[in-house]
Amino acid sequence: MADGVLGSLPPAAIELAYLAAAILFIQGLRDMTHPRTAARGNQLSSGGMFLAVLATVLYFEIVSPLLLAAALLIGGSIGVWLAVSVETTEMPQLVGLFNGFGGGASAVVAGAELVDTVDPATTASLSADLTVSAAIAGIIGSATLFGSLIAAGKLHGMVGDPPLSGTAGQALQGLFLLGAVVAGGFLVVQTGILGGDPLTTWLPSYWVLVAAASVFGIVLVYPIGGADMPVVIALLNSMSGLAAATTGFVLDNTALIVAGTLVGAAGLILTFIMCESMNRPLLDVLFGTMGGDDEDVEDIYEGNITETSPEEVEMLLEVAERVVVVPGYGMAVAQAQHAVAELAELLEEDGVDVEFGIHPVAGRMPGHMNALLAEADVPYDKMRELEEINPKFSQTDLVIVTGANDVVNPSANEDENSPIAGMPVLEVWDAGTVVVNKRSLSSGFAGIPNPLFAKDNTSMLFGDAQASMQDLVSAYKENR
Repeated sequence: MADGVLGSLPPAAIELAYLAAAILFIQGLRDMTHPRTAARGNQLSSGGMFLAVLATVLYFEIVSPLLLAAALLIGGSIGVWLAVSVETTEMPQLVGLFNGFGGGASAVVAGAELVDTVDPATTASLSADLTVSAAIAGIIGSATLFGSLIAAGKLHGMVGDPPLSGTAGQALQGLFLLGAVVAGGFLVVQTGILGGDPLTTWLPSYWVLVAAASVFGIVLVYPIGGADMPVVIALLNSMSGLAAATTGFVLDNTALIVAGTLVGAAGLILTFIMCESMNRPLLDVLFGTMGGDDEDVEDIYEGNITETSPEEVEMLLEVAERVVVVPGYGMAVAQAQHAVAELAELLEEDGVDVEFGIHPVAGRMPGHMNALLAEADVPYDKMRELEEINPKFSQTDLVIVTGANDVVNPSANEDENSPIAGMPVLEVWDAGTVVVNKRSLSSGFAGIPNPLFAKDNTSMLFGDAQASMQDLVSAYKENR
């Protein structure tokens, strides 16, 4: 009901405000497709959301203005605190939590609208549009909330491997999804089978739906390995947008429908791009498994590993004319981007051509490596995508791989039986010499050995990425 401070304005006024917000969302999304304009895109999108919220609050009297202001202040303060205090390496977990909060909010708002709308004397006349939209929002939103909590827990190392086999897990997934859908069906047809005092005949169905969908979200994400978690985060992002869009239909709110649809579409496109980058179908990511065995590791590594030191790598740098740095999650964990950037700057001052090879799924979310390197003032024009950098490795004297593993695994190209067979990878082994900086020979998220470590032109620089890169910088400075 338009009974807010600006409620006397014609309905076209609020729709005009929502249209302006939608334009800002779309332009912001477009700007976020490139690193150079991403910050502006974020600001435009935030401005659009602020406009949509402000117009809604002023046009409609939803709750007490004082209560609403207090909620906005508390929520905004928590958001600012998280944004400034969370480490860059923990950003994927934070994105996962934000996805979950968005999905959970959609489920709660849809349920609240049902509670607000219900009239025991007229429940039979509730529109199918309302109940169908609420059921979809409840299922997707609840699954997104609890799936995102599990994903964030896995990324943070707080959630381990599942105790159930793949078949048992898939049976549970089917059982709880079916339960949520059946409860949604009862909600729509209002048969009253799940109803009873003191609630209405249909209301319990919604909460049964929420409970079943919540467990479905848990058993869906729990068995998925860490290597696939970036895809899962993107998919959950899409689900949170779809939940918001369907909640927009429940509330008949244009801004929420547009914003949710944009988020859902963008997240879904990103999900398929990442699946393509990993050469894995989405269903295989959600229901498949990955991993090797210890015998493979012994066969590949035993007697074939060459260890090096910062001083020996410095000697290679002295004669190199072209160097490519390939960063991975290990660099992010060690916060080694500043030492890497300093090394690159020193080399360029001495006339060495330096570039960075970025894999689309390096780290734990898209753009993770780009953001870290940009934070260390590495120019964007030095960062090369996989398609750009692969043809150049054969003309490269030295490649330094720091903290990356699966994205430089030649098994993707050479072993058709490998779990990552066909996945596009950075073909660093084509360079003259490869130095891999890792703490150990342990497997990456895919859980398989990496034959790159045992190649004749590869040397292993064992140690923490920040300490190793800093030692390398010091050694290079001493011998300039």
